Amino acid sequence: MGRTAGRSPEETRRALLAAAAEAIRVRGIHASLDEIARFAGVSKGGLIYHFASKDDLIMALVHAELAAFQAAVDAESDPADTAPGRLTRAYIRAVLAPGTDDEARESLALITQLMTLPAVADVARADAERIEAALVADGLPEDVLALVVAAADGMSSAPLWGGSARTPAHRRLADRLIHLTRHPALWESLPWPTGREGA
Repeated sequence: MGRTAGRSPEETRRALLAAAAEAIRVRGIHASLDEIARFAGVSKGGLIYHFASKDDLIMALVHAELAAFQAAVDAESDPADTAPGRLTRAYIRAVLAPGTDDEARESLALITQLMTLPAVADVARADAERIEAALVADGLPEDVLALVVAAADGMSSAPLWGGSARTPAHRRLADRLIHLTRHPALWESLPWPTGREGA
């Protein structure tokens, strides 16, 4: 990453957060401020000017990542879609947004590192609860919501294990998940086992 000269303070903060994310992915959560400053191409003093401590930097990174995901959901929301499940469809599209498997793997690696910190886990849990409450209020049957969200989340984690979430089969599955949110009665028409049958 190049030096921050000529950038606005906000641009510099974004560049430093990007460098912190890269350093944590490469060096782990215990990457020092010196290492992060080297990734950013700035002095440690320059880094501390914007973030007083490593804890401040990490929490700023976490909030930036959460805000970026919310922005992705907002961007995938179709203003013309007013039917129940509107938010869930935007969520599915955001989670499975086009991109490379390498980008997905890098994002998952960063999240995995960050979530080892209890303070980060607390913030992430609160954000997950906020999203879950919004999805529950989205008007879909509980079982349909649980299925499509779990499937989308599971598909998005495939690159972490060396797989791909970008195959034609995955794309078809994503389309079917969205279709199910538009026609939740399909769920009720499936021949589900009753009682302990099939257990």
